Amino acid sequence: MKIRANRNIKIGIEEPNDKLEDGTTFFYYAFRNILLVGLPLVLVSGFVLSHLSFSSSATSGSGSSADSLNISISSSCTLGSVVNNAHNTEVFNGNYKDNIGKTTITTLCNDNNGYAIYAIGYTNNEEGNNKLINSSSPQNSIGTGLATSGLTSAWAMRLDYIENDPSPTPPTSIASSYNATYGLVPPYYTKVVEKASGTTDMSQGSSFTTTYAVYASSNQYAGTYTGQVKYLLTHAAYRPTTFYMQDVANWKDEQIPNVGDTILAVDQRDYKPYYVTRLSDDHIWMTQNLDFDLDNTKTLSSLDTDLNVIYNNGQYAEYGSGYSQANDVIYWKPDNSTINFTGTKLNGWINSNSMPYSASKTDDINTGHASLGNYYNWTAAIASNDSSTFTSHTISNISQNPKNSICPKGWRLPTVSNQSGANSGSTNEFARFNNLYDNVFENPLYFIEAGYVSGSSLIETSSDGNGVYVSSTSYSNDSVYGAGVSSSAAKFRIDWWRTGYSGRSGGWSVRCLAR
Repeated sequence: MKIRANRNIKIGIEEPNDKLEDGTTFFYYAFRNILLVGLPLVLVSGFVLSHLSFSSSATSGSGSSADSLNISISSSCTLGSVVNNAHNTEVFNGNYKDNIGKTTITTLCNDNNGYAIYAIGYTNNEEGNNKLINSSSPQNSIGTGLATSGLTSAWAMRLDYIENDPSPTPPTSIASSYNATYGLVPPYYTKVVEKASGTTDMSQGSSFTTTYAVYASSNQYAGTYTGQVKYLLTHAAYRPTTFYMQDVANWKDEQIPNVGDTILAVDQRDYKPYYVTRLSDDHIWMTQNLDFDLDNTKTLSSLDTDLNVIYNNGQYAEYGSGYSQANDVIYWKPDNSTINFTGTKLNGWINSNSMPYSASKTDDINTGHASLGNYYNWTAAIASNDSSTFTSHTISNISQNPKNSICPKGWRLPTVSNQSGANSGSTNEFARFNNLYDNVFENPLYFIEAGYVSGSSLIETSSDGNGVYVSSTSYSNDSVYGAGVSSSAAKFRIDWWRTGYSGRSGGWSVRCLAR
């Protein structure tokens, strides 16, 4: 039994409606959440008693008889909503607002196995659409995010336990990424609340509240923006179909067993989905560019990121500072964050062979294979705060390559080696594609000409390829190996990049393959 409820959010960025005495047009940004139709809204679904089956039989013989009775009572689970306050507010350009309205969601369930509640973006009645849409100007939509300043508008959601909840059986757990903190509105069904076992009090139920935050950047266009979040109540054993990148070892052979098989999988770190495909080298590859943002306020761990270095006498010398370990989990806090472009210019990027940097031109992950993704210098790509200790030319011994990467857990950077690409098991992994796909780097590889970062600019054309993909193989203390692609030259090229050609300090595209 699946019971659904929707939260509908409306952000209004009004058209100019006033003029000051000096003739200057006055804009204001209004944030409004309209909760479907009518307030309060209660969504109730479920059968208190779906069926009663009775069977009776009697046997005789040898002076004995037996009679049997079988009764089946189906579980009843109800997800109801009571609107305490409409999610309405006004947001001026460059401002951040949180705690926008509050909705109480109450669950009644007589299933002793417990239940789970999943959330998903549901804008325009499209499951997975997690944006706030301006119907008159869809290209100016606001994506989910945690920004409170800068040039990128964002919205987010938060769940809280009810204060002084009278229920004796409140939800056992709210997911940590939403529990009293704002998290991303997910593009795929994501568990946000769970009660592992035990029924709720059917007379009172158990409740939590949901609220939202929004940041409207200084360059956000005026207009009315609308979005929704759908909640799905399920029995504990049921899980909506979502494949996570971090679980690739558990689903790859079942879900994509044959060459050419493709599915969408979600990175649990930010809930962005990626196409992943079993290619002709029999490896599972991402077939779109990585779009994960660095955040120097958050710590990544080996539970969600490709962190594999061994803690040795308290030192992580080859990866620099920011590393720690506890209970067999490795942690890394990057020194720097993702920087956003203005046009093709990038303010804040430093040409450094040691410090990690990531750049984002646009949040276009929903364009699928054609998404630009982020640009990472090599230090960020290998999940390091100092790559200066990697100085060897490792093409003849890739065992000396860095063991970490910015890829999700269970994935890694490709390698370049001195082996022949004609060997199906070659560790020269970009070169394998030259042999297997005869320099065709589009479908099914979907390498794109995303350009690269050099200095403070995005370079969109070059003689070495309009798309540049980095590997984990080092050339020297200031350069690494990678692959360049260019449709104009009809080539797929393995090369290395020196300092004069941005080298490690430049920003490159990243593709990961499953370990």
